[in-house]
Amino acid sequence: MGAVAVSTEAHKQDGFLVGVISDTHGHLRPEVAEAFAGVDLIIHAGDIGNHEVLKALGAIAPVYAVRGNMDGGWAHGLPATEVVEIGEVLIYVLHDAYLLNLDPAAAGFVAVINGHTHRATVENRKGVLFLNPGSASPYSSSGTVALLRIRGRSLVPQIVTL
Repeated sequence: MGAVAVSTEAHKQDGFLVGVISDTHGHLRPEVAEAFAGVDLIIHAGDIGNHEVLKALGAIAPVYAVRGNMDGGWAHGLPATEVVEIGEVLIYVLHDAYLLNLDPAAAGFVAVINGHTHRATVENRKGVLFLNPGSASPYSSSGTVALLRIRGRSLVPQIVTL
């Protein structure tokens, strides 16, 4: 399992701001650009829908994405899971948390980011942050994304309603 390291400013004084999104299903709400203004990077937790969504997000900040269960042939090049190293923290990203096949705390992860349920949730399980940003699809009745502030090993999540 290789990690993608965000190392351009590994010791950034004010920390990192990460935009977290999932379940766009091929459509990106215009409010996402405003919600993600100023983020250092974006993590998409699957069910992206098409390359255009990734391209639009990439215009905001670098994007790390995993494929979801609804991502078809276009997404075969995307990993099912990703390890993202941001500063001092390791984050495990997958679409469906029910498919998690490791103990994140034992593996050294500080957070697990997932999607799939279309419900935004923030939970602490055995010292590991589990963050689901909900669904950012315009077809979702309450579109949400998340912001994750990282300072050292401290994580502060925030659910943002679009």
